[in-house]
Parts: sequence; C-alpha cells; structure tokens
Amino acid sequence: QIQLMESGGGLVQPGGSLGLSCTGSGITVSAFAMRWYRQAPGKQREWVATISTDGTTNYNNAVKGRFTISRDDAWNTINLQMTNLKPEDTAVYYCQTTSYWGQGTQVTVSS
Repeated sequence: QIQLMESGGGLVQPGGSLGLSCTGSGITVSAFAMRWYRQAPGKQREWVATISTDGTTNYNNAVKGRFTISRDDAWNTINLQMTNLKPEDTAVYYCQTTSYWGQGTQVTVSS
C-alpha cells in the first residue's frame, strides 16, 4: 500500500521559517517527480514546488527564493524548507506524486 505522510506543520510568525517533510511508504520517492501543493481556506489547491527524478527543482513564482524543495534518499523523504513566511502562505500543504496524495499538514503564519 502506497502512502505519503506529511509532517512539520505548525504556527509561525511572519518572517519566520518552517520545514515540512513528506515520507513515502510503499514507494521510492526518488523514482518519481514529487510535488508540494497547498490549499488556503476558500481557495483552490495550488502547486508550490516540484523536484524531478534528476533533482531538478521548480517553484511557483509566489514562493521562489523563499522555499526550497529537496530530497533525502536515505530517509525516502521529500522536504520543503520555508523561509520569510507570509500570512498568505497559510494553507494546508500536501505532498503528491502520480495519483497519490498525503493527508496534508497545516501551516499557519500569524502574529
């Protein structure tokens, strides 16, 4: 059974940093393009970042320069390091590949 499990969400002040992780079970994350998405209250889910099998990364313009997606093959994990967080980054963040989605983790940016 394939599962993606996110962790690391929480409450952070504007300008702060937070790291998210997505661990694969029943799937080798390095064999697939892995993505982070987010969904803010009342808004559609939007793509945040992708890391390809060769390590190439791409970012939504809204997060470029502030977020970094990476992969840890030893732990079969995808990470999203978020810096200079803004209130508009508040959302549930999801890990995704092919037809599989994690359950999401809440990130709240508020003073």
